[in-house]
Amino acid sequence: MSGIGRNSGSGETREGEANDEERAGGGRGDEVWVLGATGRVGRGVCARLVAQGMTVVPVGRDRERLIAAGTEAGLPSGAKVVVADGAERITREITRQRPRVVVNTIGGYAATGPLIARACMPGGHYVDQANDLLAVEGLLGLHDEAVRAGSTLVTGAGFGVLATEAVVAKLCEGRPAPHRVRVDSVASSAMEAGVLGVALADSIADVLTAGGRRYEGGRLVRSRLGAHPRRLVFPDGESAAAGEVASGELLAAHAASGAPSVTAASALAPTSAPVRALLPLLGRLLSVPALRRLAVDRLGRVTVKAAPRPRRHSWGHAVVEWADGTRREGWLRADEAMDFTSGVTATVTALLADGAGKPGAWTPAGALGSDVATKAGGAFLLD
Repeated sequence: MSGIGRNSGSGETREGEANDEERAGGGRGDEVWVLGATGRVGRGVCARLVAQGMTVVPVGRDRERLIAAGTEAGLPSGAKVVVADGAERITREITRQRPRVVVNTIGGYAATGPLIARACMPGGHYVDQANDLLAVEGLLGLHDEAVRAGSTLVTGAGFGVLATEAVVAKLCEGRPAPHRVRVDSVASSAMEAGVLGVALADSIADVLTAGGRRYEGGRLVRSRLGAHPRRLVFPDGESAAAGEVASGELLAAHAASGAPSVTAASALAPTSAPVRALLPLLGRLLSVPALRRLAVDRLGRVTVKAAPRPRRHSWGHAVVEWADGTRREGWLRADEAMDFTSGVTATVTALLADGAGKPGAWTPAGALGSDVATKAGGAFLLD
């Protein structure tokens, strides 16, 4: 890829340290920084980008773990890492060193996304894997600012958002805006042994506190989490139930289709009636900041056992209906959902580093077209 530098042993950069070029404000314009490089998605993204010959810089709070992650990804001995603790310190390093693209995998995207994305501007680009409604909406709210800065910001660069957004975009190509859209996200992920982690715990809390949402008459309105459950039978013969959620997929499906009526469902949403009855109370409890912090901290420390993925494939699904009675249905088939997420993030990052995309804040298909899903390893099955 043109303009993308290859890795060289440049050593470690700690917060407050810089070489002469960086002190002068020149920065290292060929670098791609991966925040949270020691996590599962971060490691996968690093490995994919290193394999493409890109200059990858792992960023995080623990030097030894960053070096180990870099070695695992294929970085040469002595390759640069950036040690910085917390989003605010990371943004100071981004502002000073000016990487070309910053990949945010550290979670808490509603808070970290806008902060880090703004540090990338002007001219730098930003990618994350957010899928909760508030985080995606917040990042997309930076669109005009990013256009003025000549930066491309992409949120939802993972199985969540892209797997359904891409199907909607494909089904609507060359057609007028439909009347109604429903999307279903069914991830199949293997579980790594270890602690659940704060990022995932925070995402779970976001889903529970947000409850449900849908578009009616072009307006975003409240619904109940897990509402209108439906059992899906996949093209490979397996099946799963999915219920409505408030998610970034809802925003992306609305933007991709222009439909006034849009619902988004997930297999992660509780679909049994007794559990759904308890969700409003749980959501109200978690809306209390102190209780939320406690719950996220406790949940993030939970130790889980390794477990295989529950299904052979992960599926994104969409049904699109027009006012004249026309109905189209489609699927995106992917393999293990976390691996696909790493592939999506790496694909989007490489494209942005190579000058693709357009200034502004987008979801992946909005920035780069629906075929970014196939470039990341997915396959469309359309009627």
